[in-house]
Amino acid sequence: MRVKKITDLNRISVEEFKETKKTPLAIILDNVRSLNNIGSVFRTSDAFLVESICICGISATPPNIEIHKTALGAEDSVDWKYFETTQDAVAYMKEKGFSICAVEQAENSIMLDELKLNKEKKYCLVLGNEVKGVQQEVVNLCDFCVEIPQRGTKHSLNVSVATGIVIWEFFKKLT
Repeated sequence: MRVKKITDLNRISVEEFKETKKTPLAIILDNVRSLNNIGSVFRTSDAFLVESICICGISATPPNIEIHKTALGAEDSVDWKYFETTQDAVAYMKEKGFSICAVEQAENSIMLDELKLNKEKKYCLVLGNEVKGVQQEVVNLCDFCVEIPQRGTKHSLNVSVATGIVIWEFFKKLT
């Protein structure tokens, strides 16, 4: 077994990415503070052909060197839009026909490993602030919540890690 070289990976250009059919999935970042987390969400979104990212509230936006450190250019490939409030982003995505899903530990949330998706629908994941999670006012606007099953003592994941886990599950079920 040989580790692949960068030239073996058949990476597409930003222009080709823009033209590639996307996973029917978008992301809303609800007041995410860490620029490294934002950059990581861009990079994961690029890897799994996410349609777009809505950046809300106190979250920083590109161009930003700290976001670029973890995004590694994905902030140029993945479409994004800034909203003053997460509620405005949810309304915008609903108008575009997305079913809105908060990634949050909530009453009646669906465990991620039990989630069933309709391949005919488009979904938008809402991920929350590193300390407070998704705002209750935003959860109230969502169509459903998913929760990542956790068995340890913390029951808390870094927002970029949670995003990666949930994007992967949606990607597998939608493509």
